[in-house]
Amino acid sequence: MTIRLAATTDADDVWLLGQDFVPTFRPEREAFDLTFRSLVEAPRTLVLVAEQSAGSVVGYLFAHCRATFLANGPVAWVEEVMVAERARRQGMGQALPIEAESWAESQGAAYVSLASRRAGDFYLALAYEDVATFYKKPLDSH
Repeated sequence: MTIRLAATTDADDVWLLGQDFVPTFRPEREAFDLTFRSLVEAPRTLVLVAEQSAGSVVGYLFAHCRATFLANGPVAWVEEVMVAERARRQGMGQALPIEAESWAESQGAAYVSLASRRAGDFYLALAYEDVATFYKKPLDSH
């Protein structure tokens, strides 16, 4: 297993993994391609991929670091983590957040946070704390 920074050439693999991410929302490929390229190249943004042998991308993580008023420093926010069903329980799901934590420290982040609907026990086992409820409100423009 290898965890590495994503390249723009990883877009197809990440797109396929993202199709299983949220069953109630379907991303559009054109919007994904524009966003993927900009995120891979953006400062204070992290896009990682997990590869199995033979260079097969089986997971990804997307995070960014931003300034906050109340955390006494920037906060790293993990937006998405996905590992293909066939590659789960092989350590990649742990390796991706651990790599993101190292990156967050290098960014001077006070902490790493994320929201999860289905993997709470997994993150608790990685020493994350359940400290908030996540809310969202869809906007009419989308």
